[in-house]
Amino acid sequence: MIGGIEVKVCGLTRASDARDAAALGVDFLGFNFFPESPRYIDVERYRSIKRDLPDTPKMAVTVSPDDELLETLAGLDFDYFQIHYPSELTPVDRLREWSERVSPQKLWLAPRIAPGEAFDESVIGLADGFLCDTYHKDAFGGTGQTGDWEAIARRIERFPDTNWILAGGLGPENALEALSRTGAKRIDLNSGVEKSPGIKDQSKIRQVKLALENR
Repeated sequence: MIGGIEVKVCGLTRASDARDAAALGVDFLGFNFFPESPRYIDVERYRSIKRDLPDTPKMAVTVSPDDELLETLAGLDFDYFQIHYPSELTPVDRLREWSERVSPQKLWLAPRIAPGEAFDESVIGLADGFLCDTYHKDAFGGTGQTGDWEAIARRIERFPDTNWILAGGLGPENALEALSRTGAKRIDLNSGVEKSPGIKDQSKIRQVKLALENR
């Protein structure tokens, strides 16, 4: 935790970036197993760097995964699983299956919610956290665009006992404003702290750290 805020760095592809982020005090390290992501890391590549990763909790990020992929990732000893999905196309029963397979305590759900679409509060008990990312009809995060902070603030205010994770184009220039305007206590850093997709800029992560510590 940095300055009272839990921080996740996502889209990691290199062990060196993971170690540097951990040294700065981040709480979670995310690895993206969605093939269409520019930050995609396949299972074999992850296995090859796993022994060089720090002890910081690690999160496997997927999009609407099938049972085979979840089973494979579970065998890699991930601490958490972050599952993105189109909320309007994914039945609640499927979310329950994911929750039962990895356990609610290890699951973050990241519904892709269209503007004007209500958050389905019936799913709250299925996961430890819910990621609020920027909506894009053809993508699941990692767009570098900030989201509707006011809508997220209303969601957090309505469900204050739920763990919400704020994502979407966050970096040194806007992280504090995003936290102030939403009331979030967890943030996900990805494209806003990169040199290029999957290659992190440690100076930007450090700037976020200093901003959080001095706010």
